[in-house]
Amino acid sequence: MDDETIRPGETAIELPIAYDASIYFIGHIRTPWTERGQCPRQGDRINGPECRLEIDARWREALTSIDRYRELQILYWMNFARRDLVLQVARGRDVAAGTFALRSPARPNPIASSIVTLLRVEGNVLVVRGLDCLDGTPLVDVKPNYDAQSTGKPTP
Repeated sequence: MDDETIRPGETAIELPIAYDASIYFIGHIRTPWTERGQCPRQGDRINGPECRLEIDARWREALTSIDRYRELQILYWMNFARRDLVLQVARGRDVAAGTFALRSPARPNPIASSIVTLLRVEGNVLVVRGLDCLDGTPLVDVKPNYDAQSTGKPTP
């Protein structure tokens, strides 16, 4: 879990006792960052480091035709983030804002979304650029970014 310190102007709430749903992690993300302070604020799809989305073997067939797309939307679970803040003071700011008005990892459901550039597919691994998360982050979902052009590559 993240630092439990409340900054001046922040507000935390008591979390619900039970969860409403469950999800399956479909794999894990491999990045060069092992501490939160090392992660970029938003990933660089052009010059950022290569990162790997290691998809669990049971989901291998779900990657069929993924190489048709130049960009992907990646959903991942920020497993070390706080979940109880409703007002936060973002780094570099002195005024609190509501959690839903920020891209902070601290949120009730710490789901992050990044648009990445797909570099290549290696079996059940997607090599991408543009992530901003810790090494080992649980992967929730992979979707094509339909706003970007297709690569036009045929799929075997």
